[in-house]
Amino acid sequence: MGKKQESNTGFVIQGSILAMASIIARIIGLVYRVPVTRIIGDYGNGLYGYAFEVYNMVLIISSYSLPAAISKLVSARANRGQHKDAYKIFKAGLIFAIVVGLLASSITFLMADFISVVIMKDGMIALCLRVLAPTIFVVAVMGVLRGYCQGLGTMIPTAISQILEAIVNAIVSIVAAAYLFAYGTKVGKVLQEEKYAAAYGAAGSTLGTLTSGVIGLLFLLAVFLMYKIVLDKKLKRDVRSRDESYVQVYRVLFATIVPIIMSTAVYNCSVFIDQTIFSNIMSERGYTDYTELFGVFTGKYRLLVNVPVSIASAMAASTMPSITAAVARADVKMVRQKINISNRFIMVISIPCFVGLTVLGSPILQLLFDDNRKLPANLLMVGSIAVVFYSLSTLSNGILQGLNKMSIPVINAFIALVIHIGVVYFLTAITDMKIYSVVIGNVVFSGIMCILNNIAVKKATGYRHEVKKTFFIPTLASLVMGVASYGIYAGLMAVTKNNTVSILIAFIVAVIVYGVMMLVLKGFTEEELLALPKGGMLLGIARKLHLM
Repeated sequence: MGKKQESNTGFVIQGSILAMASIIARIIGLVYRVPVTRIIGDYGNGLYGYAFEVYNMVLIISSYSLPAAISKLVSARANRGQHKDAYKIFKAGLIFAIVVGLLASSITFLMADFISVVIMKDGMIALCLRVLAPTIFVVAVMGVLRGYCQGLGTMIPTAISQILEAIVNAIVSIVAAAYLFAYGTKVGKVLQEEKYAAAYGAAGSTLGTLTSGVIGLLFLLAVFLMYKIVLDKKLKRDVRSRDESYVQVYRVLFATIVPIIMSTAVYNCSVFIDQTIFSNIMSERGYTDYTELFGVFTGKYRLLVNVPVSIASAMAASTMPSITAAVARADVKMVRQKINISNRFIMVISIPCFVGLTVLGSPILQLLFDDNRKLPANLLMVGSIAVVFYSLSTLSNGILQGLNKMSIPVINAFIALVIHIGVVYFLTAITDMKIYSVVIGNVVFSGIMCILNNIAVKKATGYRHEVKKTFFIPTLASLVMGVASYGIYAGLMAVTKNNTVSILIAFIVAVIVYGVMMLVLKGFTEEELLALPKGGMLLGIARKLHLM
């Protein structure tokens, strides 16, 4: 974990490492949710989704901002050679995480019944919440370790820990869900309530989150202890630190954390508010299937949409300290270059994902969940554009925070949230759209956030989107990809009647067609291709095929 070397593409490589880890972790998450969903069903998924959103909100309010805040503050000091001050930021953050994490975990555990019965209108959620509660403390401490590594310019510990957590989470979730579902079935027979099976199964799934968090924390602690030898030498040689007092450190830490908390909380609380509005209005209108419907939304729609969005989160994590360092040097040109590279990287990924989910949503759902119903497929068709909006708004959130415009994402998210709440409430209360109202509300929220954030970035930096390579070429290539892949799928299904074979071949065709179209349309220069993981190999293939 050495001093970060600035270059036009260096942070993209670090972002690519974290993005790749996020993709692998998301794929593992997607794979393990398939058997878990088949075990606990849509109702169990609904319980898991409700509990996880409550857990996520508590985590956001208490400690979710710590990696970004620690990364930003450590990066600013490490780039000036002030390693003592950077280490003091780390220690202060660790104390904060321990205190706040313990408090938040305790409150969540003790308030589980109230939250489940009074707010969410389903007492079965409490069991999942109690299992998730200790995870808040674990994630808080882990966030400080990750933020310190990222602030020093390396995403590798975070990347490895994410993959390790995903593997452990998958194994424990499947085993615990199956075991506790069977146990819950027995309990349900005794108490004459069949919902206990899904409730215990969902709690088993959340046990995977807790176990994986503990393993990830132990790994990061081991990495830090190994790095401590190098760190001690840097601290002894450091004569440039300002020797900040802990009062000063906590003042700047809180000044950084609070805006990020507010921004992240407002940005992410939309689903928590959705489930509260949805369950209460649906209950008042006499519907009884709202937990199952929300299970489809969280366990299928959001699960698939969040895979490409996680890449934007990884790029935002890489971009923030990099832009902070460029701002500290007053290098406006470098700031604009990094914003441009980040936006192009995100759009090259998110646009084809949006088209793919829209065109092949039903076959993907059949492959993963053996679900050929119209509802989940239609949710993807209606709401997959959110992949693009959330990707851009997530990245622009990180950019604005790196530019020290901490309050702007908060204001933008609040404006978007107010409009979003109005849309969801109106559609749920007045129409019979049911879960579609939540999906439409999410598209509206992410779209408004995307527009407002990018206006703010332009105003702060003078940056203007490069339209042709960032949006037009990826969109055109994706449309050709969508037509080709759907045609291949439909043709193979007519011949083989086998969804698995048809969708897998269609997916391979989609990747090849998109890649070729991007090169034919000159979506990449040789330098940009080389900056990507395995870029040399990709460039060699492109030259052999006379595409570059």
